[in-house]
Amino acid sequence: MPRPSSRALFGALASATLLAASLPSHAANELTLYTTREPGLIQPLLAAFTAQTQIQVNTVFVKDGLLERVKAEGARSPADVLMTVDVGNLLDLVEGGVTQPVKSAALESAIPANLRGADGQWFSLSMRARVLYAEKGLPLRSFRYEDLADPKYKNKVCIRAGQHPYNTALIAALIAHDGEAKTEQWLRGVKDNLARKATGGDRDVARDILGGICDIGIANTYYVGQMKSAKEGSDARKWGDAIKVIKPTFANEKSGGTHVNVSGASVAKHAPNRANAVKLLEFLVSEPAQNMYAQANYEHPVRKGVALDPIVAQSIGELKIDPLPLTEIAKHRKQASALVDKVGFDR
Repeated sequence: MPRPSSRALFGALASATLLAASLPSHAANELTLYTTREPGLIQPLLAAFTAQTQIQVNTVFVKDGLLERVKAEGARSPADVLMTVDVGNLLDLVEGGVTQPVKSAALESAIPANLRGADGQWFSLSMRARVLYAEKGLPLRSFRYEDLADPKYKNKVCIRAGQHPYNTALIAALIAHDGEAKTEQWLRGVKDNLARKATGGDRDVARDILGGICDIGIANTYYVGQMKSAKEGSDARKWGDAIKVIKPTFANEKSGGTHVNVSGASVAKHAPNRANAVKLLEFLVSEPAQNMYAQANYEHPVRKGVALDPIVAQSIGELKIDPLPLTEIAKHRKQASALVDKVGFDR
C-alpha cells in the first residue's frame, strides 16, 4: 500500500487537534465548588475528601449573587457543585434553572425526605435550629414560637433583623402553620415586645441577655457551641454562659417539632465534572464527614446516628425537627419578607 504523504499526515493531525480543542478540557481528578459559605468553615471537610479520593476541590467563594453569576456564565460555567448556607438561596438556584437532578442511593438513605428535593435537585448537608436563648434564671422549660408575641414579654425580646434569611425562614414557617393573617398579628406582637431594635447578629442576643437588656431571644444553635467553646473569660464565653437554650415548637399540635434551616448543595446544571460532584455530595453525608460537621461547626448532622459535639449535646441535645417539608416553608418566603416590611419590624 502506498504510504500517506506528509501533507496528508499533517492534515489528519491538524483535524484531530482542532477536534480536541473544541471539546471541554477538564482534569479527571478535580471539581469546582461555588459556595456562599465561608471556605474556612468547610475546608477541613474538603481536605478530607481530597485525601480520600485524590480529587482536588477548587473553591470559589461567592458572597452575593451566586444565581446571577452562574446564569451569566451559562454552559461555560466551571461550577460543578453549588453550596449555600440556607435553604432559601438553595431553592432559588433550583427555581433559577441552574441545577440538575441527581439519583443517588447514598444521598437518599442518609438525608431524610423532608430535607432534600423530591426530584434530587438539592440536598441538605447540615442543620441548625432556630431556638430560644433565655436568661439562665428564668423558670422556662418549654416554649412555642407563638409565645414570643405574648404581652408578658413586653420589652424583654431581642432578635436580629426580620429581613435576615434566618428570620424570614422562621416567619415563612409560621405562615405555613398558622396562616398569613395570624402570622401578621404575631409579628406585630413580637415587635411590641422588642427590648431594642431588631438588629445585630445572633450572638448579640446572648450578649444583650447578659447585659440585662432582654430576657429572651431567637437565634441559631451553632452559635451556642461557638460561644461556650470560646476562651475562658472572653466576652463570647461570658455570653454563652449567661444563657440556656430551649427548643421551641409550633402551637399547631400536628407539628411537635423545632424549626430548622440547613446548609445544602446541588450539582450545577452544566457541571463539567458531574461524577466528581456527586462523589463530593455523597462524601459530605457520609458518617466521617457528618462527624466533622458536628465537631468543627457545632451543627446538627442530617445523618442519623452521628454523635453531636459534647457542648451541643449538653446545651441543646438532639433535635426533633418540624416535619413540614422545607419546600413547603420556602413557598412563603416572599410573603414573610412582605410582612416584615408591612409591620415595620426592622424600623
